[in-house]
Amino acid sequence: MTGTTAAAFADLPLDQVRTLLAVVDEGTFDAAAAALHVTPSAVSQRVKALEQRTGRVLLLRTKPVRPTDSGAVLVRLARQVARLERDAYTELGLSGGAGEPTRVSVAVNADSLATWFLGALTRVPREPRLCFELRREDEDHTAALLREGVVMAAVTSSPDPVPGCAVRYLGRMRYLPCAAPGFAARHLDGPPQEALVEAPVVFFDRRDDFQDGFARRLGLGGASPARHYVPTSEGFVEAVAAGLGWGMVPEPQAEPLLSTGRIVDFAPDLAVDVPLYWQQWKLDSPALAAVADAVVATAREALLR
Repeated sequence: MTGTTAAAFADLPLDQVRTLLAVVDEGTFDAAAAALHVTPSAVSQRVKALEQRTGRVLLLRTKPVRPTDSGAVLVRLARQVARLERDAYTELGLSGGAGEPTRVSVAVNADSLATWFLGALTRVPREPRLCFELRREDEDHTAALLREGVVMAAVTSSPDPVPGCAVRYLGRMRYLPCAAPGFAARHLDGPPQEALVEAPVVFFDRRDDFQDGFARRLGLGGASPARHYVPTSEGFVEAVAAGLGWGMVPEPQAEPLLSTGRIVDFAPDLAVDVPLYWQQWKLDSPALAAVADAVVATAREALLR
């Protein structure tokens, strides 16, 4: 393990830290006890002892249990130690004899997932054997999953490293303001600053601020209140092509539809570029390094530099 991680655990009993992680993952003290094959009382005592040792409340006793900010720090460290232990077992040939693959958890935004990210995973070497657990989240919020220790790496729009993480620039994803031709003729006949006030619009979900941000760039308070929510990247693009509303479409998804005339770019001078970054734990992990190299190489080909 790294010197920082080792030092962090030097005065923290590992069984207590692992118990904290089990409670967060399982959601309740009883479920954690079952997973650890101990009594619920033992789980409670370990967590209380860890809270006394650190002098901080580590868990919110809700249903399901949630870590406090301090608890999230220890949860992240616990996952890092577990990752390093698995890597060490693999290198020593002590994987339990079952050949269990290494699991790598990554947070990635829907548009990257729909356009280029899966191609990166196919470039990861076959050895060591890996399984991927992808968490779909908006690029403005993926760093939160990294900060909480839920994932080991993330595609994010933030260049500011999460504590304990390293950052690499991937490139820019370009978005085009698009609509179906018939929709554009009915609703967007005129300057965008005027037409978008009432034109129906498509959003990914209620956390999606992209279309509102585009409207604000034009001096408007936001996009029209006539809103459709379509929470998949492919469905979002299809909704725009079907004429439900206008939307900001990733250029890789827009190009084939533009070439066939299914959609039009109604403001070709107003494309928006979103910078993307790869953030990952600072661990000497062969599995994580292999994924990072494949992601950076694929992004170099797929994204604008």
